[in-house]
Amino acid sequence: MSRNGQPPAGPSALTALFIGDFPMPRGHALPPHQHTDHQLAWPVRGLLRFRTGRGSWLLPPSLALWIPAGLPHAPESEGDAVLGSLYLPPSGCPPTTAWAEPTVLAVGPLLRALLDHLVRDDLAPQARARAEAVLFDVLRPVPVTDVSAPEPTDPRAREVARALAADPSDGRTLREWGSRVGASERTLARLFVTGTGLAFGQWRERLRMRAAMPLLAEDLPVESVARRVGYASASSFAAAFHRVVGLTPRQYFPVHEE
Repeated sequence: MSRNGQPPAGPSALTALFIGDFPMPRGHALPPHQHTDHQLAWPVRGLLRFRTGRGSWLLPPSLALWIPAGLPHAPESEGDAVLGSLYLPPSGCPPTTAWAEPTVLAVGPLLRALLDHLVRDDLAPQARARAEAVLFDVLRPVPVTDVSAPEPTDPRAREVARALAADPSDGRTLREWGSRVGASERTLARLFVTGTGLAFGQWRERLRMRAAMPLLAEDLPVESVARRVGYASASSFAAAFHRVVGLTPRQYFPVHEE
């Protein structure tokens, strides 16, 4: 499908329907919605968060998210961004690429070139079919995990969570936080587990990775990002990032050569 929403001329049915790029100004969010087609969504520019009932992912242009047909989702921007979307009818997708769960995919040079190619309105049906066949061959999942840090429900744990969201580098222990909010260390630990499904240390690590991502997207030095989110060294931060996210900081945010 072309940018104007009209199907291209020709007898061949499309497999991939490219709809286009959508500007997402800072703070812009789309309401939860779903599609009858599978969707491949990625930031053409900037940083986008994709929220679903099965996880939340904050992605740079080097990564895309496969969103299965029928799954409600809501993209939102972290700064000025552009959302690219490719819609794929389930009937035309090879079984090996029709993932039933949201799946993060690598957007390497070949996939990026194919996406740029498919946006054209002047492709002959045969040329489009060939490009679409290659497209399926280069969809490659990467081991990126959900880094959402849900807010606890109990007011005492929620006060701690909000203070840490405002300053992820705050290194106070759970006992110290308990003294501040009027709860024992043991009680506060239990409240984080019951309210978020995560132990306090796991929750804080996720929060720090989430806070680090916009800074890494701005190409700030890893050492500087590490300090801002509470790590004493770049190496300890990189190890934590890999442990939580599944990739190193520079695999997630490749350095762009001028």
